[in-house]
Amino acid sequence: MTDQPTAHRVWRVGADIDTDALAPGAYMKFGIDEIARHCLQRVRPEFAAQARPGDVLVAGPNFGIGSSREQAAAALVRLGIAAVVAPSFNGLYFRNAFNVGLLLLTCAQAETLEEGERIALDPAAGRIVRADGHTALHCEAVPDFLLDMVRAGGLLNLLKQR
Repeated sequence: MTDQPTAHRVWRVGADIDTDALAPGAYMKFGIDEIARHCLQRVRPEFAAQARPGDVLVAGPNFGIGSSREQAAAALVRLGIAAVVAPSFNGLYFRNAFNVGLLLLTCAQAETLEEGERIALDPAAGRIVRADGHTALHCEAVPDFLLDMVRAGGLLNLLKQR
């Protein structure tokens, strides 16, 4: 699952990004397409309109704190975000993310990645590689069963395949 070195563009956000920033409560009565259009508007107003499939979101600690709303992870999937890289994640968010097929990489030094930097992901080995081929940082390896969920597009898709 190693990608090409320039495959993913980095978007940066800070620490303590909550589920209301990812899936604003005012839009929860609408479908995931509308929720995704407002993803991170409070923190990065341009994010939803400018994010491209394959981009990576890099955050500070405590990503996904707040409510248990699954749409907070699904909005990033809808936008085509390949992964979220952070030093730590809320437990409920972590579970919801993999359930909807969103890759999360827990990396203590995540915040050393720069806005706009191009990186490759090797989740099974637990590393991120910079465009120049050097390992940028080490992360916790993602277990095969979670990678299977991501590859399938989420838990329900994985169960349907079996």
